[in-house]
Amino acid sequence: MIFLDVTLGGSSASRRAVMRFRGMMMANTASHEANDGPPPACFETLDALYAALERTDTAPQAGFSEQLVRGEGAARPSLMLVGEQPGHEEDLAGRPFVGPAGRLLDSCLEEAGIERDETFVTNAVKRFKFSLRGKRRLHQTPNAGDIAHYRWWLGEEIRLVDPAVIVAMGTTALHALLGKRTTLRSVRGEELGWNKRPLRATVHPSYLLRLRGKDARETERARFVAGLREAAQAA
Repeated sequence: MIFLDVTLGGSSASRRAVMRFRGMMMANTASHEANDGPPPACFETLDALYAALERTDTAPQAGFSEQLVRGEGAARPSLMLVGEQPGHEEDLAGRPFVGPAGRLLDSCLEEAGIERDETFVTNAVKRFKFSLRGKRRLHQTPNAGDIAHYRWWLGEEIRLVDPAVIVAMGTTALHALLGKRTTLRSVRGEELGWNKRPLRATVHPSYLLRLRGKDARETERARFVAGLREAAQAA
C-alpha cells in the first residue's frame, strides 16, 4: 500500500488545500493498488516533492527534529541508497550521510569503485528521531508508524530519481520499501524488487561502526563493499 499522511495545520485555506491533495492521493493510490502498477505520478520534480513535504508535514510524534532532510545526488543514477533516518550531524547540516556513517559509506563506495556523486542518497524517514540525555541527542529507532508516515513520499522520491537499482541499507529502509518488517538476514544478497525495479538489501553503515573486534569489522566491511559492487554491476 502506498501511504500518505498529511497533517492538517495552518489556515482554513491551507487545510482545505491539503484535504484536496490527500483526497487526490487516496484516489490515485486506490487505482495503483487495483492495477499493481507504478506509483501514481503526482510531482514533476524533486524540488516540488520536497517543497510539498516541507509545507504539509509535521513530525509523526514528539521526539523528532524540526529539520526535514532532503535526499541528494545524481539524476537517474545507477544506485539509489536508502538509509534509515538523518542522524545528529545530518540534521544540523540538512544533508544526508555526512556524519560518521556517511563518511564510512563514502570510503566503502570508493573501495567498491563507485563515485558517490553518481549515486543518490536518501533516508526512509526524513527527520532525526532522538531522545535527550542532558544536552546530547541520542538516536532512537523509527517505529512502524514513523516509517509509514513517510512511505508514500519515499515512493514518489524513487519515481522521480529513477534509479537503475535501489539499495536498502538496514531494516528500516527495507521495511519502508517492502511495506512489512523483514529480517535482513533472510534477504541480504538476494535480488528483490520494488515496483518492477531491482532492489538489494544490505546493512546500514552504522552497523559496521558498532561492531566490536577487528576481525568482525573487516569481515562485515568486506561483505558490505562486495554488496555495493554487486548492486552497481546489476545496474
